[in-house]
Amino acid sequence: MCRVSVLADCLKSIVNAEKAGKRQVLIRPSSKVVVKFLSVMQKHGYIGEFEIVDDHRSGKIVIQLIGRLNKCGVISPRFNVKQKDIETWINNLLPSRQFGFLVLTTSAGIMDHEECRRKKTGGKILGFFY
Repeated sequence: MCRVSVLADCLKSIVNAEKAGKRQVLIRPSSKVVVKFLSVMQKHGYIGEFEIVDDHRSGKIVIQLIGRLNKCGVISPRFNVKQKDIETWINNLLPSRQFGFLVLTTSAGIMDHEECRRKKTGGKILGFFY
């Protein structure tokens, strides 16, 4: 069985491990997009440290969970989102205005929706977490 989306598999296994009350989770395969997505989650304090294990194949990531994540997911296909349309996506995907983040990939790199607003840029939507 071939993988359709590495990022979707990664986020689903994180949610499953979080629901099962695990303290850490092993993700494979690794990719640049997954690492950037995880670093955005880590910056906002939803996951702990993560370590990239190079096994001379596709790589693995070990993530420390801290029990703060409720849900995360991928938006597929990666829709184009203009800066003025970010608000409608927030209303559709996140449970409230106070918490949760959309992750977008832009020409300035992968970032959350608040940073996109500050930089006044749009992009393609990757996923969300709260």
